[in-house]
Amino acid sequence: MKVLLDTCAFIWLVTDDPKLSELAKEIFLNDDNELFLSAVTGFEIAVKYTA
Repeated sequence: MKVLLDTCAFIWLVTDDPKLSELAKEIFLNDDNELFLSAVTGFEIAVKYTA
Protein backbone atom coordinates (compact mmCIF):
# COMPACT_ATOMS: atom_id res chain seq x y z
CA MET A 1 0.00 0.00 0.00
CA LYS A 2 1.23 3.53 -0.73
CA VAL A 3 0.90 5.82 2.29
CA LEU A 4 1.29 9.61 2.29
CA LEU A 5 2.24 10.92 5.72
CA ASP A 6 1.26 14.43 6.65
CA THR A 7 3.75 16.53 8.56
CA CYS A 8 2.28 15.90 12.02
CA ALA A 9 2.08 12.14 11.48
CA PHE A 10 5.70 12.12 10.31
CA ILE A 11 6.89 14.10 13.34
CA TRP A 12 4.88 11.88 15.70
CA LEU A 13 6.32 8.76 14.06
CA VAL A 14 9.97 9.80 14.29
CA THR A 15 9.57 11.09 17.87
CA ASP A 16 7.48 8.09 19.00
CA ASP A 17 4.76 10.49 20.18
CA PRO A 18 1.77 8.82 21.89
CA LYS A 19 -0.57 11.02 19.81
CA LEU A 20 0.05 8.63 16.91
CA SER A 21 -2.48 5.81 17.06
CA GLU A 22 -1.31 2.22 17.26
CA LEU A 23 -3.08 1.48 13.95
CA ALA A 24 -1.25 4.33 12.21
CA LYS A 25 2.07 3.21 13.68
CA GLU A 26 1.43 -0.36 12.51
CA ILE A 27 0.65 0.86 8.98
CA PHE A 28 3.67 3.18 8.86
CA LEU A 29 6.10 0.54 10.13
CA ASN A 30 4.85 -2.27 7.89
CA ASP A 31 7.67 -3.08 5.46
CA ASP A 32 5.12 -4.00 2.78
CA ASN A 33 3.94 -0.37 2.61
CA GLU A 34 5.64 2.49 0.77
CA LEU A 35 5.80 5.73 2.73
CA PHE A 36 5.78 9.11 1.03
CA LEU A 37 6.18 12.66 2.30
CA SER A 38 4.87 15.77 0.62
CA ALA A 39 7.45 18.13 -0.84
CA VAL A 40 6.12 20.79 1.53
CA THR A 41 6.88 18.71 4.66
CA GLY A 42 10.41 20.11 5.01
CA PHE A 43 9.07 23.65 4.73
CA GLU A 44 6.34 22.99 7.32
CA ILE A 45 8.89 21.54 9.76
CA ALA A 46 11.11 24.57 9.28
CA VAL A 47 8.18 26.91 9.94
CA LYS A 48 7.13 24.98 13.05
CA TYR A 49 10.73 24.94 14.33
CA THR A 50 11.17 28.70 13.95
CA ALA A 51 7.76 29.56 15.43
